[in-house]
Amino acid sequence: MTTDTGSTVPRRQLGRHLRQLREEARMTVKAAATALEWSTPKIWRIETGATSMRSLDVEAMCKVYGASPEITEALMGLAKETRARGWWHSYGDAIPEWFELYVGLESGATRLRKYEAHLVPGLLQTKAYATRVYEAGRPDMKREDIDRGVALRLDRQALLTRATPPAPQVDIILDEAVLRRDIDAEQLNLIVTVSRQPNVSVRVVPFSAGLHRATLANGAFTILDFDGSDEPTIIYADGLTGALYLDKPAEAAAYEEVWSAVESTALSEAQSRKLIASIAEELS
Repeated sequence: MTTDTGSTVPRRQLGRHLRQLREEARMTVKAAATALEWSTPKIWRIETGATSMRSLDVEAMCKVYGASPEITEALMGLAKETRARGWWHSYGDAIPEWFELYVGLESGATRLRKYEAHLVPGLLQTKAYATRVYEAGRPDMKREDIDRGVALRLDRQALLTRATPPAPQVDIILDEAVLRRDIDAEQLNLIVTVSRQPNVSVRVVPFSAGLHRATLANGAFTILDFDGSDEPTIIYADGLTGALYLDKPAEAAAYEEVWSAVESTALSEAQSRKLIASIAEELS
């Protein structure tokens, strides 16, 4: 696996800048599409960061929107970054389109905060555990497709130790139920090992904490931060058929409150490692 972070963040940044220019020009999506002789879905895909861009297309949009030469030049430079291909593209259709966006964002984030109530997060899974997750969640999948999905999940874990760009800070909070549902000592020991890395924190919310705010989050969510760029904080939560991406300030603030609340109920890192190790010992 290579350490490139792909084009997801640059695409989203460029899309926001172009949308802002269009809105400042008081043009609707339909009017912009007509002026550029494009379809409205194409404008939508560009503004949401769903596609890469050619510099010439960016130049055409900036001309229609009346952007200054300085802004046009800067956005044309950013367009070149949107054509980079991340390491995960080699997995092709093993990644659903809605999850490919997340993998790109995950690779570009400087901090990840994850809460899980039911499953060990993919970044901490062993091959055996990841295989069981696929077999339980997608019993219709062919064996070779399961193997490709598991390989992708294990490759994602290089994020935790990469050198360039620097590995993100990863803070994970698990409900104790995660540690007691179809799990083995190997998986528990891996969690303890990874939690000792300087950029990784794993904490557990014990059963004794009772109900807490994160219970309302339907089991799992991830907060992604992008320090040093104008990419806003993004909240990610997935489901059976797709994913939810939230980036409005009010939405991020709501999840920040939930994170703070569940953080206050979790055991310390040392206490969490002790609990995880004791459960692993029971299973051994």
